[in-house]
Amino acid sequence: MHVAPENLYWNCDPAKFTFSTTEELDPLDGTIGQDRALTAIDFGLGIQDQGFNIFVLGEAGTGRYSTIRKMLETKAAQEKVPDDWCYLHDFEDDNHPKCICLPCGKGKELHRDVEDMVRRLAEAIPKFFESKEFEQQKARLADQYQEKNRELFQGLEEEANRDGFTVQGGDGTLIIVPLNQDGKPLSKDDYEKLSADERKYIDGKAAILKDRLNEVLQQARELEKVLRETTRQMAKDALMFAIGHLFEELEEKYRDYDKVLKHFKDCKKDILYRIDEFRPTPPQFAQFATQAGTTPKEESPLERYRVNLLVDNSCCQGAPVIFETNPTYFNLFGRIEHIIQMGNAITSFRMIKAGSLHRANGGYLVIDCRELFANPYTYEALKRCIRNHEIKIEDMTEQFRMMAFVTLKPEPVPLNCKIILIGPARFYYLLFAMDPDFRKFFKVKADFDLTMDNTEENIDKYARYVATRCRKENLLHFDRTGVARFVEYAARLVEDKNRLTSRFLILSDLIREAVFYARQSGKNYADASHVNQAIEAKIYRSNRVEERNLEFIKEGTVLIDTDGAEVGQINGLTVIDMGDYSFGKPARLTVRTYLGKGNVINLEREAKLSGPIHDKGVLILSGFFGSRYAQDKPLSLSASIAFEQSYGGIEGDSASSTELYALLSSLSEVPISQGIAVTGSVNQNGRIQPIGGVNEKIEGFFNLCRSRGLDGRQGAVIPIQNVKNLMLHEDVVTAVRKGEFHVWAVSTIDEGIEILTGIPAGEKKEDGTWPEGTINYLVDKKLQAYSELAHKQGGGNDNQGKS
Repeated sequence: MHVAPENLYWNCDPAKFTFSTTEELDPLDGTIGQDRALTAIDFGLGIQDQGFNIFVLGEAGTGRYSTIRKMLETKAAQEKVPDDWCYLHDFEDDNHPKCICLPCGKGKELHRDVEDMVRRLAEAIPKFFESKEFEQQKARLADQYQEKNRELFQGLEEEANRDGFTVQGGDGTLIIVPLNQDGKPLSKDDYEKLSADERKYIDGKAAILKDRLNEVLQQARELEKVLRETTRQMAKDALMFAIGHLFEELEEKYRDYDKVLKHFKDCKKDILYRIDEFRPTPPQFAQFATQAGTTPKEESPLERYRVNLLVDNSCCQGAPVIFETNPTYFNLFGRIEHIIQMGNAITSFRMIKAGSLHRANGGYLVIDCRELFANPYTYEALKRCIRNHEIKIEDMTEQFRMMAFVTLKPEPVPLNCKIILIGPARFYYLLFAMDPDFRKFFKVKADFDLTMDNTEENIDKYARYVATRCRKENLLHFDRTGVARFVEYAARLVEDKNRLTSRFLILSDLIREAVFYARQSGKNYADASHVNQAIEAKIYRSNRVEERNLEFIKEGTVLIDTDGAEVGQINGLTVIDMGDYSFGKPARLTVRTYLGKGNVINLEREAKLSGPIHDKGVLILSGFFGSRYAQDKPLSLSASIAFEQSYGGIEGDSASSTELYALLSSLSEVPISQGIAVTGSVNQNGRIQPIGGVNEKIEGFFNLCRSRGLDGRQGAVIPIQNVKNLMLHEDVVTAVRKGEFHVWAVSTIDEGIEILTGIPAGEKKEDGTWPEGTINYLVDKKLQAYSELAHKQGGGNDNQGKS
């Protein structure tokens, strides 16, 4: 049947709009045409059970990111701000820093207070050791020690004098020396002159006094030890008295936080334990240490008392919403940094840095699935975090190093975060099929559709979308004709009068381009002419290959006829997809039939230029011929089918009806009009089935016919199911309205062959024969002749077909 001009295009009537320009409209609140996805996202955000993380799937440009951002920001603003997280030094195990959580804002406050305390400690402790009071107390203890020490040695000296001995010191030692009658030390010569009994007496006394000297020395050492301990304890007591108020102030402020109080207690114990490290180093020793090769700038012992503020949520107005655009391992899970000193890698708990999971803890983390899989180890590590409910900071590169560095094993941070992955549909289904963990951890699927229903409600939302985009980007607004043309283009993008596209990335560009041309022409608003100009300009930027193909046909390099009639030759319609642009290209298809064994030879398949779907379409033709013509005789036919001047791959079954028409023409020897092009797939019963790219196919053939001159007999035959997909260019509609071009819609092969040949197809009679002079009669007659000839030559198939 002829398709009426009004069915070739769906018009959006500007008169239906109640506004004059989009400036009058309220901004759009929400997403258009994604009710299923919005319901899934709302469910996923609301349910708090384990594993109900969300995977948002759909094509780019359908509003996935903008929708999830808006929904998350709205929901997060109503939720509680999560706690701050800090790392503290573990005084029991230096390599395992401890994490603590504090209410929002308290972490930053604690960090600031501890920084102030450390600064004051750094000033107070050196002043304490250099103070006169400390020196006086230390001197007083030293004097007491000297007095007791002097008493010890004075008693020893008196005891030795009574026995005729004296105590002398030399080279750091004390010795017992006998005295002569003059009270002077006895020389060695005088000693030798003494009698044996006298020497024996002196030796005995000397032995006793030496034992006594050893006792006194031991007591002196004990006194020195007591002095050191007493001095150290005095220093501890005095130091704690001097700095204790710094801790008392904070202990009172943070009395409700046990872990903070324990940290302050451990700090005080550590200061007293390391008290000698805080003593000022004498200049001569510092100079000696530098010359010996040690680093001149060592970390202060006070550094261990600081607080590493890992996550600060003090500025949040609700739950955090983090979009991680570069989900590397370290960006997601945090890192432990190092500094190089004297060739060594040094780290500390203060060099632990947070990742996106830490910042999103208590809120929401959004990750692009493609970016996630582009970074090694991140997906598996993310699953571990979800499985164990904790964020563990590890040095991922440690296993690949030849030498082990000094590193830390921080205490894991508990994880409470809703994770949203965004990616193409193929990623979702691949993960669901291949990864058992995926279906446990991402139980919510939010599927963004490419299309929506063409309803008055959605059209109104389209208009508000235009208004919102114009306000947001400070663009010229559209009048009602511009909005109507904009909506029509949305229907063209999906090739369906009853649906509109959801790819707002493309539509946003159209708005900007139309406004560009409106401003260029000095208009205050963008109208339909500017939208058309933007569409045509975009086509012109992209259709170089299309125009070159058309030139090849016009100049005769590629052979395509648009007038006359030929047997076994027909114009098929194909679509070339360039990625950003697709266009229709006519293709000549020829068929040759001859006596054979029922084989249909697809030359594209033999040359390995066709895909499996195209091959299947050709094989269906054998089923059609067997069902219709071989119920009373064997099918003794062979045929070859070829797309002429086709040098690339061919895929799809949209040419199967075209091939069948050419076969019928070849067998009936009835020519096919070359001014008509055909598209559509066919089943074994001869019914025409819908195809894709119908608008591009018709427009491609129309452009060729127009370039050669329209004669009123040219047109295109399409499946009847594709009438609802027609959104043809205005030039095609105008030509059809004038009768210069035609579009026919058919539901069966018989309808199509009548249009192509002008001869009735014919309906089968009750006796199994066909009306004389019809296409089916001529085909059946030729096949009967083939069968008889094959039987005479002994090469036919004598088996009768069965219905």
